Amino acid sequence: MSNYTGVKEQEGRGEPATSGGRKLYTPWRLGILFGAFLLILINPFVNYFLHINFIQGWYQSFSAGSLWFVSPLEGLESLLLTKSVYMPSLIGMAIPVLIALFLGRVFCSWLCPVSFILEIFDRIRKFFGRRKFLKNHLLVAKKVLWFILIAELLSSLVLGMPLFVFLSPPGLIGREIMMLVFFRTVALEGAILLLVVALELFTRRFYCRSFCPLGGLLALLGRKRRLLVQIDQARCTACGICSKVCPMGLVPSEGEGASAYCWNCGECLDSCHHQALHFGWRDN
Repeated sequence: MSNYTGVKEQEGRGEPATSGGRKLYTPWRLGILFGAFLLILINPFVNYFLHINFIQGWYQSFSAGSLWFVSPLEGLESLLLTKSVYMPSLIGMAIPVLIALFLGRVFCSWLCPVSFILEIFDRIRKFFGRRKFLKNHLLVAKKVLWFILIAELLSSLVLGMPLFVFLSPPGLIGREIMMLVFFRTVALEGAILLLVVALELFTRRFYCRSFCPLGGLLALLGRKRRLLVQIDQARCTACGICSKVCPMGLVPSEGEGASAYCWNCGECLDSCHHQALHFGWRDN
């Protein structure tokens, strides 16, 4: 009875309750996000001041020694615009594509520098007293994500340039840091990052949910992903906490953790004090 009372008290404060008070996935995810952000933060300084170029670029086009990783959206844009196959680019896309096919949109929740900045923003907001669940005041239909992806590819074809390469918030962070180190300036496109952060005042992950073409492509690739958020209906009490903590605005208790829109961040698992949610592999 005392354990149940403690859970109810947590719910009353508007805070996610966890089984035994432990968060299993959030600390790991934040640690990985921090490491990924730190990598693109210090890398330009290492390149410029120490002349060590083992690691170069950022998460649109990133190399570590002889390994080259290419954003699937950047590679697809290049393929459509040049109408030719560049084998190194296809090979560079292979690992990100395979990760999306098996694990879904985990780049967005576990590696993207924008996600790291927004996680920090969440904690700053909580530090100043806004500890209750953020109500989503700006909502659009989930399917908008697919229209944004199509519009981005079509506009790139019409204009003859890969727009998302220049306007991608994940890429902008790395590029802005690089420009600051090498040229002592920042680009005007950096204002897009400020807009993405400002939108967090109204709705968590508004840009990530509906307006990121890279997220849309990764979600499309991960529609039949192997790793899913699964629910044990016998344990679920329909308390609704998992839907309140979900950054994507999903309802995991109704099976939406298996949808293409879920990015496998694990927040709903950490919030479920009945352990009704868990990661599991798709059966077929």
